[in-house]
Amino acid sequence: MSREAMLALADGRVFRGRAFGAVGEVSGEVVFNTAMTGYQEVLTDPSYKGQLVCMTYPEIGNVGINRDDEEAGRIHVEGFIVREYVPRPSNWRSEMALGEYLERAGVPGIELIDTRALVRHLRTRGAQQAVLSSISIDADELVAKAQASPGLTGRDLVKEVTCQQAYDWEIAEWEIGNAYRQVSPAELRDAPLVVALDYGIKRNILRRLAGTGFRVKVLPASSTAEEVLALNPDGVFLSNGPADPAAVLYAHETVRGLLGRKPIFGICLGHQILGLALGGTTYKLTFGHHGANHPVVDLRSGRVEITSQNHGFAVDPDSLQGKVVLSHLNLNDKTVEGMRGQGVPFFSVQYHPEASPGPHDAGYLFTRFRELVEAFPRYGLAALDEIENTGPAAGGAAGQTTQD
Repeated sequence: MSREAMLALADGRVFRGRAFGAVGEVSGEVVFNTAMTGYQEVLTDPSYKGQLVCMTYPEIGNVGINRDDEEAGRIHVEGFIVREYVPRPSNWRSEMALGEYLERAGVPGIELIDTRALVRHLRTRGAQQAVLSSISIDADELVAKAQASPGLTGRDLVKEVTCQQAYDWEIAEWEIGNAYRQVSPAELRDAPLVVALDYGIKRNILRRLAGTGFRVKVLPASSTAEEVLALNPDGVFLSNGPADPAAVLYAHETVRGLLGRKPIFGICLGHQILGLALGGTTYKLTFGHHGANHPVVDLRSGRVEITSQNHGFAVDPDSLQGKVVLSHLNLNDKTVEGMRGQGVPFFSVQYHPEASPGPHDAGYLFTRFRELVEAFPRYGLAALDEIENTGPAAGGAAGQTTQD
């Protein structure tokens, strides 16, 4: 039997629809994602912790659900919003329908609402707190709950999604006919060690690191610089993650203690934490960047990359003048999408080069990290300049200073 559901925004806007997935009531920041594919990757991306996600593509559920496409061990979105849910998937890889997947995880969904109207409203009024309920359809009650629910600013949700213990990762990217590839003991024996700090890391990032020839050890977000350095890694990776980077103070301190001592590569929240560790600031975007089709320009080469993105905060470039080189800009709103060190071997991007879901334009960044790690023992603090001037990936993420 169909069940009514309601999405109520903190500013009083209400959308009525039909429930699917679990029966329940949840609150969170409502955002929209413009990707046409990859809803399972979106659902399981830990960066979406604390958010209700609206998909702009009108039909969701067509390809069902399978375990291989999960980016983490569970769903992390608080609730799911679609125009039309497809309950009978058509895909040879499908193991269950989307609605059953949400129901098992206790995550409510709503369909048959005007998602175009919701997106236009969020673009005008900004991302905001909301309540999705299939228990109550009392608009005044749900709006009041939305207004009372905590926003993402000032909240540390990393501690809710990070791993609790260190672990090794030994699985590389998908190979046609063979599924995900297990890295061999021989490969691991001679591979440089990268410590990945888990702020909510996606599995495909780990696969890309392993596939680039790294031996990967994942550490909890609370790990100190001393604990990282005790492993004597060849490089350090800073992962994606949810909510406000300014609230993750322990991560700033750790990264500050690693700068200049090991090569560093950061993605998304890791990029923001790197900026904060350098003494910069971050700010909340009006409605964030969520999707697999965002154009980003490399300021050195002029090359435009179509990128996958998921973030609601951004680094303020003025706060880092003289400390970093600005390498990439978002062509939609000119926000910072990448930076590199000046006399310090690090680089970072705001977007997701692991392409899960999303395009493959930025995959070269994992190769660049490998080049940086290999150059560091020889060139030290000048290693990044060396690979950008002479390495095979020299056309990638270099750039101009923020004073330009």
